[in-house]
Amino acid sequence: MTTLLQVTGLTKQFAEHRVVDDVSFLLEEKTSTALIGPNGAGKTTTLSMLTGLLKPTLGSVKMRAGDLRANIGFLPQYPQFHPWLSAVEFTEMAARLNGVAAKQAKMEAQKTLEFVGLGNAEHKKIATFSGGMKQRLGIAQAIVHKPKLLLLDEPVSALDPVGRREVLDLLKGLQQETTILYSTHILNDAEEMTDQLLFLQNGRLVEQGTLREVRQRFDEQNYVIEFDTEEEAKLFASSSDRVKGCYVFVALINEEPTMKELLQRLSECPYTIRKVERQTASLEEIFMKVAKKA
Repeated sequence: MTTLLQVTGLTKQFAEHRVVDDVSFLLEEKTSTALIGPNGAGKTTTLSMLTGLLKPTLGSVKMRAGDLRANIGFLPQYPQFHPWLSAVEFTEMAARLNGVAAKQAKMEAQKTLEFVGLGNAEHKKIATFSGGMKQRLGIAQAIVHKPKLLLLDEPVSALDPVGRREVLDLLKGLQQETTILYSTHILNDAEEMTDQLLFLQNGRLVEQGTLREVRQRFDEQNYVIEFDTEEEAKLFASSSDRVKGCYVFVALINEEPTMKELLQRLSECPYTIRKVERQTASLEEIFMKVAKKA
């Protein structure tokens, strides 16, 4: 993979308060990275420095492709629109502001609106748009000039479940065309659409890596064993196991008990075992462990 963006020691301080503290990471071309953290963790400030809207106190941001500002598209958390404009007028204006030639701007705007699912609404006034349509329009203005890097601040947090699904599907399609960095506190979304995770807490980057790498570092080995009856489940369970109905939940924490010991228990069990499954921790559970570690 080729590195598109290198962020080194990024820091932002307001008076005595350090909002972002020495954050460093790399973005590879045509990957999707989730910037995760609770409200106030520094996600928006980090994105604002990457876009150039805020000047860093310390640190650097370098893009391999050349000038950073010319190669990014940005969707803020609360995008503002001119309600009296039509979708195509607004997107064409965004294209012109991002350096697209006048002769091409309208054509690119129409193509982009078609791509984001607003082709049939390109001449409608923005004032008539739903929240999901406005978010699609916000994405359209961010990608109409074909940026190499797309920055999105909480792109689905204000949408209803249907709108969220539509926008997530759209972003998945964009992964094939450009590099995406998006902030979110909705961890299910990050679990569904990401190549790399960046965990921010109190302005510091406390954990990073692929979902698989982070899971390997923080995911306990949890197994659920299903029996025929609740009585059999209770008879099999040890004092450290959890029982719920016909199920026994076994956690191998720090390899105690060991997998060998669990297999021995299973092989010697006199009861009918219907199923043994490995349980994978959710990203929310992993984040809570990362937060405690930090």
